[in-house]
Amino acid sequence: MSFSIRNATLVGMVAIILWSSMVALVRSTTEAFGPTQAAALIYTIAAAGLWIIRRPRGLRRFPVRYLLIGGLLFISYEICLTLAVGLASDATQAIEVSVVNYLWPTSVVLFSLHANRGRDANWLVVPGVLIATIGVTWAVSGGKILDPGAVASHVSDNPVPYLLAFTGAVVWGIYSVHTPRMAAGHDGITLFFTGVALSYWGIHLVHGIHQQVTVTAGQILVLIAAGSVMASGYACWNIGILHGNVTALAVGSYATPVLSAMFSAVVLRADLPGSFWWAVGFVALGSALSWLGTRSSSVRAIGHRTH
Repeated sequence: MSFSIRNATLVGMVAIILWSSMVALVRSTTEAFGPTQAAALIYTIAAAGLWIIRRPRGLRRFPVRYLLIGGLLFISYEICLTLAVGLASDATQAIEVSVVNYLWPTSVVLFSLHANRGRDANWLVVPGVLIATIGVTWAVSGGKILDPGAVASHVSDNPVPYLLAFTGAVVWGIYSVHTPRMAAGHDGITLFFTGVALSYWGIHLVHGIHQQVTVTAGQILVLIAAGSVMASGYACWNIGILHGNVTALAVGSYATPVLSAMFSAVVLRADLPGSFWWAVGFVALGSALSWLGTRSSSVRAIGHRTH
C-alpha cells in the first residue's frame, strides 16, 4: 500500500490521538483486573494484533545485539510505564505519573547530545530542559511550583509509581538514541511486544495479586480497546515515520501530554486544579524547545513512540 507524504503524516498523527487515550484505558483496565493481570492482558492483545498487521520477516537476519539489548530496554520501559499507571493510588496520581513519564523527550535530547558530544545543538536545549523539569515538578507538587518540600510530601505517600515513571523516561531515552544503530534497518517491535506480554504474565504468576474478578461486558470492551489502541497506534506511527513528514510528527507528538491529561481527566473523572494544566503546558513547551535545540539527531531518535 502506497501513501502520499501528506496522507502518511495524517496517519501518523492518528497514532498521537490514539496513544493519548492509553493512560485512561490502562487505568480503567487496572481497576477491573488488577495492575499485573491488566497489563499482561493488554500487551497480549496488542502483541497478537501486531503479529497480524506487522509480522516480522527474516528473523534470522536480525542483529542479536539489537534483539537482546533493544528488547531488554523496550520491555523495561513498557513495564515501568504500565505499572506506574496501574500502581497509582487514584486517578489523579495516575495522570500525574503520566506527566512524569513525559520527561522522555527531554531524556532523548540529553542522551542524543551525549552520544553526539554536543554537536547539532543550540541554546534552546537549556531552557527546554529547565522548563520541562519545572513543569513535571509543578504537576506533582499540588500546584506549589519550585517547592521541593511540597514535591517530597506529595510523592512520599506512594513513591513507587513516580519512581517507575521517571525510570521509564530515562530508559526510553537510552533506547531511542542507541538502538537504531544496533537495528541495522530491522524493526523488532512485534517481538518486543511479545516479550513484554510474556514478562507481565511471569510477573503476575510470581508477584501478582490473585483475586476473584467479576468482569463485566463493559470492562472486556475497555480491555480490548486498550490492546487494540496500543497496536493500532504503533501501526499508524510506523506508516507516518516511514512515508510521512517526520519533522511534523515530532512537533505534533509534543501535544501528547496535554491531550492525554485532557482525555484521562474526562474518562477517569479526575478533578485537576488549574495549576496542573499550566504544568502540563510547561512539559509540552519544554519538550518542544528541547527538540528544536537539536537538529538532526533528535528527529531520528523520536522513532517509535510518543506516549
